[in-house]
Amino acid sequence: MRLDKYLKLARLVKRRTVAQEMVTLGAVRINGRQCKPAAEIRTGDVLDIAYPSRILTVEILCDDENVLKRGAPGGAYGVREERRADPAEKPW
Repeated sequence: MRLDKYLKLARLVKRRTVAQEMVTLGAVRINGRQCKPAAEIRTGDVLDIAYPSRILTVEILCDDENVLKRGAPGGAYGVREERRADPAEKPW
């Protein structure tokens, strides 16, 4: 599944266009590497997402589009780490 679509379906961002912008700016990384919005994600990958006020590290537990659309019973991702981001500092 595409990274931008996963971010939207997993409800990590509200809109797919916002997800595309975040990935293009470098605020989202897959397994520590910068990527493009069309990058393929798989179960077990680790995403680092830099929001304006926090940095979230999650592990992908489900990458099936149909399951995510219906609402994954076990969750689409597991939170590994969440920390506050300094507003003056750019995380990437």
